[in-house]
Amino acid sequence: MPAEPSRRRRPHRALGLALVTALVAVAAWSHDLAPSAAIADVESDELHVMSFNLRHATAPGPSWRVRRPLVRALIHQEEPHLVGTQEGQPEQLAEIDEDLGRRYGSLRRGKHAQEPQFFFDRRRLRPLETGHYALSDAPDEVGSRGWGGCCARSVFWVRFRDEVTSQQFYAVNTHLEAFSARARRKSAALILERMQAFDSTLPVVLTGDFNEPAGQGRPVHRQLVGSGRFVDTWEQAARRSKLVGTFHKFGRRKREGGRIDWVLTSPGVTTRRAAINTFAVGGRYPSDHFPVQAVIRFPTP
Repeated sequence: MPAEPSRRRRPHRALGLALVTALVAVAAWSHDLAPSAAIADVESDELHVMSFNLRHATAPGPSWRVRRPLVRALIHQEEPHLVGTQEGQPEQLAEIDEDLGRRYGSLRRGKHAQEPQFFFDRRRLRPLETGHYALSDAPDEVGSRGWGGCCARSVFWVRFRDEVTSQQFYAVNTHLEAFSARARRKSAALILERMQAFDSTLPVVLTGDFNEPAGQGRPVHRQLVGSGRFVDTWEQAARRSKLVGTFHKFGRRKREGGRIDWVLTSPGVTTRRAAINTFAVGGRYPSDHFPVQAVIRFPTP
């Protein structure tokens, strides 16, 4: 687990964060600026899942100091039961953990930057088992790189128990290679291979930034969905939001590009709602990716 960051902040940093937080709060009271929830209604036996590439804190562009309260406002507004994040750095993830309060727990394995992580609603989900592996030819070597990729990529999974329905399921979270199609294909194959060790009677939810648009003929989507191993919640949903590219570069590509962030499930899991959340306050976005959300229901045992 990442080291707990110091709670003592420099005065100017704390003042800056307080100012941005105040601006977000003021904007939320404005009918012109306040975004409405992408998913407003969730039944008691449904699970609300979000996949969210956070954009790491030290990346160029809008600073994390500005984006942090927006991430907090977004998650508090949507109230997902499970959030799979990608690209978060240890201190950044610790700050989100702090911002979300006691309602949400967090789970992460690995000591490297930008590891996938889960935040989960403690009132709804209880973690029972976790696992982690690298997306490479040496999956048990944490931090290893695979197949010519630019960065170390990995998978983190958790077996949860839903405290409302008593259903157990696996949640799997990943972030595939951005620049190598071969690495993405090999990664998808490894994910499917590693799933063979799961209890086959339990459903699986796979969240991630797959760095490849979804759709017929796309290699990774074909491997995971076209093979019948997974169902794409966006394609299956009874109701969907407007389709926009999920990698939007802080609003500069809002209507371009493809849906590269997905929530997938095992066949048999149904999806009532799916959304690409274009949350922004005063023209400011929490990340350069839009979070994607799905309201799912597990099959009755």
